[in-house]
Amino acid sequence: MSTSERHVRLFRNWRNQALRIPREFELEGEEALIHKEGDRLIVEPIRKGRLLSLLTSLPPLTEPFPDIDDDLPPLDDVLL
Repeated sequence: MSTSERHVRLFRNWRNQALRIPREFELEGEEALIHKEGDRLIVEPIRKGRLLSLLTSLPPLTEPFPDIDDDLPPLDDVLL
């Protein structure tokens, strides 16, 4: 067994099977996604706010946006 592996026991919590996650494997946050691949269970933390972090890390756009209003009729008759 490597340092990224640890033997744990499974137990029942009412009708659910459960396991205790050792401290060195704790996940951030309060929610996770779980899915099964063959006989493996994959548990991934749900990290909120990742899109905003990604967007702020990207360099600013240098290309101008196209003018998409060229083919639209004038807004003279719009009621507010």
